[in-house]
Amino acid sequence: MGDDTDARQQRIRKLSFRAWRRGFKEADIILGHFSDEALPTMTDAELDTFEILLEVPDQDLYGWIIERDPTPPEYQSEIMRRLNIFYKTAYKYL
Repeated sequence: MGDDTDARQQRIRKLSFRAWRRGFKEADIILGHFSDEALPTMTDAELDTFEILLEVPDQDLYGWIIERDPTPPEYQSEIMRRLNIFYKTAYKYL
């Protein structure tokens, strides 16, 4: 059991690092703070979804987060919906 917990914590740390260091300041702020708040309570499937979103180019993902551009169907998910909501309430971080 300890190995599973350690592996999960390591995965969360890696995802958080990637969320905070995308190279696009606005995306870093939104994704970084979102990851700090949300990653610890995400299921493994939700972590998979978040990881897939982190593979998307910054400009595309940021456009979907701020709803400037429609999210393509293959990226629509509960995590994307939560990111949209987080952005709308994240003014305290901006």
